[in-house]
Amino acid sequence: MQRLTIAGRLIITVLVLAAIYFGLKYVGGTDLLEKLKSKEKTEVSSPSMPAATESSASSSAEEASSSSSTATDSPKPTFEFTAPSPVNGKLKGVVELGASGFNSFVVRIDKDKNWKLEKAEFGNSLVMENMATDDDVRAGLKKYIGGMLDFGVSGKDIHFVVSSGAIKADGTQKIIRVLKSLNYFVNTVTPEQEGKLGLKSVLPAEFRGNAFVVDIGSGNTKISWTEGTALHSLESYGAKYFQNGVDDATVYSEVSAKAKQIPSDKRKTCFIIGGVPFELAKAVRNGKERYTVLNAPSAYKLENAKSKAGLNIYKAVADGTGCEKFVFDWDANFTIGFLLDLP
Repeated sequence: MQRLTIAGRLIITVLVLAAIYFGLKYVGGTDLLEKLKSKEKTEVSSPSMPAATESSASSSAEEASSSSSTATDSPKPTFEFTAPSPVNGKLKGVVELGASGFNSFVVRIDKDKNWKLEKAEFGNSLVMENMATDDDVRAGLKKYIGGMLDFGVSGKDIHFVVSSGAIKADGTQKIIRVLKSLNYFVNTVTPEQEGKLGLKSVLPAEFRGNAFVVDIGSGNTKISWTEGTALHSLESYGAKYFQNGVDDATVYSEVSAKAKQIPSDKRKTCFIIGGVPFELAKAVRNGKERYTVLNAPSAYKLENAKSKAGLNIYKAVADGTGCEKFVFDWDANFTIGFLLDLP
């Protein structure tokens, strides 16, 4: 009798469980037990990806991809200005012997020092690394001289300027030696002079009261501004500082400290030129505009060592001054300031 009672109880238990199972399926329309099982599995895995779904993971991947682009499309300040054109100007040419290469510019300048860039050529060299031969230098210089003569520039109006960064390189003496053999005089400038010449070419008269200028070169960076009729210029590290074993933090600290010397009323706008700013502007230029407003330093993701170093300098200036509008001028450079400074 005892055995029958136990067997009966087991049968009754099985029937009750079966009734509950089929009752739940009927009421819920789906298998609630499977739902509970799935929920339990989700809760176990949630610490590693909270509330993540396939679509949100895909969205995150797209955001990560977007953040690695050259520059973001976030809103930035605008800049509306048209430089005055020269009237009855004269053509003059200049070859810049820089730390990273030879660049030539043909400019039309009038009696009021209004100017327009008519032609520009950019080249690379290995002068700073002392790997350019005399023949390399001679060939490069003859190419630029010939191009300017063909464009209509008089031979006496062609000038050569060695940048303050390039003058530090051992290979620069090759340039001077070759130019002397071609009967040309080589003009050299100090970093302070270069900064002031850069300001003369890039800073419009209308902005002298509230703006400053930064020129990030390979060999050095120049920070300049005006106070009344006086021009001020400071020098710091250039974008190739990494070649000398200098770390980013050291450069950032010095550049930002020097940028803080700019009077507060001159920090509304920064006109910026140089090789790395050129790369930053290229990423966000609108058509063939002369003036391009750069994105904030944090918007750029760069891989090239020189570009990353230049970006570090740009960030140091931005942080040191609090300036939010950096305007790159596609035409200006310190050698044009040299031409403007001539009688």
